[in-house]
Amino acid sequence: MKAIVCKAWGMPDTLTVEDLPDLQPAPGHVVLDVQAAGVNFPDVLIIQGKYQYKPELPFTPGNEVAGTVRAVGEGVTSFKPGDKVIAFSSHGGFAQQLAVPAHALMPMPPGMDFDTAASITLTYGTSHHAVVDRAALQAGETMLVLGAAGGVGLAAVEIGKALGARVIAAASSDEKLAVCKEHGADVLINYSREDLREAIKAATGGKGPDVVYDPVGGDFAEAAFRSIAWRGRYLVVGFANGEIPKLPLNLALLKGASLVGVFWGEYAKREPKANLAGMMQLLGWMKEGKIRPHISARYALADTPQALNDMAGRKVTGKVVILPQQ
Repeated sequence: MKAIVCKAWGMPDTLTVEDLPDLQPAPGHVVLDVQAAGVNFPDVLIIQGKYQYKPELPFTPGNEVAGTVRAVGEGVTSFKPGDKVIAFSSHGGFAQQLAVPAHALMPMPPGMDFDTAASITLTYGTSHHAVVDRAALQAGETMLVLGAAGGVGLAAVEIGKALGARVIAAASSDEKLAVCKEHGADVLINYSREDLREAIKAATGGKGPDVVYDPVGGDFAEAAFRSIAWRGRYLVVGFANGEIPKLPLNLALLKGASLVGVFWGEYAKREPKANLAGMMQLLGWMKEGKIRPHISARYALADTPQALNDMAGRKVTGKVVILPQQ
């Protein structure tokens, strides 16, 4: 099989495509033929050794895949060769084959294509955990989403609308905001040319958003937190900007507001039943047409470095996927 290999911490262009032996399933494990693998911002960080989880070198990045079962190990009775499945793994996804424990698999819903199936686990899982579990967003409340055209941001926009909330999408270009509008955003803020605090004030009648969803960090974090409503919840999702902001904690006191950390990978590991329930709700919403992943580009396996460079350069809207069999 062919796989992307990270041999030393570095930028995407240091990755190589290599021929590796076919995988064999250990007891309790399943080997998949990977048909599609989702690309996420943590993939950019993990190859640089900058993510919360640091695998041993060499390794294959990629953790969100959809494919068909190739072989099952001893003791596996829930899946059989040929089954179409969705898998989440700590790494190994940017390859033609992936071995995972059987409990890390979900059957693909009938009628779903592989590209879509590889685009829901991390982004929608993260945003569901953030918006539904951590923020407890309610119908009629207002949520501000920073970096709203990215994978997790666009998922948050859709989830907010599915819950009956009013959603303000903030992004850096009109093109990105047009995608946000297509996915249900009620108000659009271009923070590359608008003053963020003034725009939030105008959009909320001075009240501020009940929830701020922030996967970006950097300069806009403090402006957004200063604008939050009384009893607001500020979701710390990530730092795509590259800068971890230092917020004055007196702001939390003055607004009676909460700073809420969001770490979906650890949540999925510590609370698997709650995570599975969330995924089932997401799949239900997808069936109803309330959420629909926006896949803006597809790359062959050899073009994985370009996909990661596009992600690092914040050129991606919604999701992009790797097609390892091409």
